[in-house]
Amino acid sequence: MSYPIRPISEDEWSSFSGVLAEGFNWTPHPIQSERWKSNTEFDRTLAALDGDVIAGVTGIHSFTMTVPGGQLPVAGVTAVSVLPSHRRRGILSQLMRRQLADVRERGEAVAALYASEAVIYGRYGYGRASDGLSLRIPKHGSAFVAGAPSDPALRITVAKPAEVRATLESVYESILAERPGQYRRNEHFWTAVLADEEFDQDGAGALRCVLAEDSDRVRGYALFRVKSLWGDNGQPDGELLLRELYATDPAAHALLWQSLLNRDLVGRVKATRPVDDPITQWLTDVRYLNASWGDELWVRLVSVDAALSSRAYSAPVDVVLEVADDVCPWNAGRWRLTADTASASCKPTGEAPDVSLPVAVLGGAYLGGGSLDAQHAAGLLTEHSAGAVRALATALSWSPAPWAGLVF
Repeated sequence: MSYPIRPISEDEWSSFSGVLAEGFNWTPHPIQSERWKSNTEFDRTLAALDGDVIAGVTGIHSFTMTVPGGQLPVAGVTAVSVLPSHRRRGILSQLMRRQLADVRERGEAVAALYASEAVIYGRYGYGRASDGLSLRIPKHGSAFVAGAPSDPALRITVAKPAEVRATLESVYESILAERPGQYRRNEHFWTAVLADEEFDQDGAGALRCVLAEDSDRVRGYALFRVKSLWGDNGQPDGELLLRELYATDPAAHALLWQSLLNRDLVGRVKATRPVDDPITQWLTDVRYLNASWGDELWVRLVSVDAALSSRAYSAPVDVVLEVADDVCPWNAGRWRLTADTASASCKPTGEAPDVSLPVAVLGGAYLGGGSLDAQHAAGLLTEHSAGAVRALATALSWSPAPWAGLVF
């Protein structure tokens, strides 16, 4: 079946959000719903209609996102859901195809999303572009290696998050361009980060903040909650749940981590961090990270030529790519990518391909954290010219590793 698809109006918000509440098995507090509504770009919503019933929905946040070597406008896909009564009818596929066509029409070459389920979006050309580490660090295993960075001019200051919002925004803005995947936050996203109603706390207490600063400026911050817990014999065993940690330099970064790991009445720190967070190098015994890996941001190249021409490369490359894309047929075909560390060009060509690959594989590598060599070894792409995959993987690689850090 084909379902009419169109943006919603503000007076349809209740029906739109109701689909999400059913799809995600979540009943938002009215204040949460109002926050969500206030950050909705209604002209970028889509609803699939079954008569008068909104049966499926999606939306987009218009972002400026860091990519290797610069920043690009990116379509941040969000609010994707289909009513349980309307599953397996092709509604999601229709919404995804229409949305990608709209993104292309607006001139955005890249779309990105967080996936509620990792199996969903690969079939629409999204690739796993960044990963995260879930850490559970016990206080007794938190000793730092000798030589960890420090600065005697730095001190830790306790602050109320809402009162230092401008400072937090300034620190975040100063590091925004360093890591691919980070995106510029508008007022509503900062409000969400600092939200501290009882339903935001989820039993983990008030949002807390510490700053790393010297006599001139704040050089980093951490936002967290502490869940008060006690052992059978009255021993303190609290859990510190890290929400954010950003710093402008290694010494401030290290001091913030030490402050969290040494906090009184806390038995462990739980956090989800980039795979290359320095904490993975600072612990004397790395096994105390208790790390588990998970996917984070998923990326889709909406316009292959524009996307590949708009990022920087770590090494020169000249390769012909044969891209398979049955969702966005304008991408399907052969493209010659020519790049050095200063400029890049991606143009259609009739030359023989060096590498054949699905568009999702390119999306997964786009922010610099893909694993083209591993996917080649797994048989998920084809190399026609010896060494072409390695050359492409080297050129696309980037440091630091990509990571967005805040679900949108």
